[in-house]
Amino acid sequence: MNLDLARWRRRAEWAAITGLAALIALCLAWELWLAPLRAGGSLLAFKAVLLLAPLPGLLKGRRYTYQWCSMFILPWFVEGVMRAWSDSGLSQVLAGVEIVLSVWVFAAVVCYSYWSRPSLNRPAG
Repeated sequence: MNLDLARWRRRAEWAAITGLAALIALCLAWELWLAPLRAGGSLLAFKAVLLLAPLPGLLKGRRYTYQWCSMFILPWFVEGVMRAWSDSGLSQVLAGVEIVLSVWVFAAVVCYSYWSRPSLNRPAG
């Protein structure tokens, strides 16, 4: 494998992990302290627990996890769009951040999946 390609794959890997960790932190902070739906916190904080599902596979560099994570992250994007449209104030801003982070994770996992495809390991010819 090309050394430069390996470097880009590693960057995509860490971008995905960092983006997912930031999205988990955002979901927890948003629904527990910053702008919960109900005073004192919201059960929507459990959406952050769901984001823990792909984390072990991402940390181990499992290509299959990166592939299914590209579809798994889409509900957070949809929620961000819906709440950016319907909410106001801080919640609307946090929804915008959720959109950015979900797109970040999506792009990173797609790039990792692309740059780690098995056809790159075959000899040319």
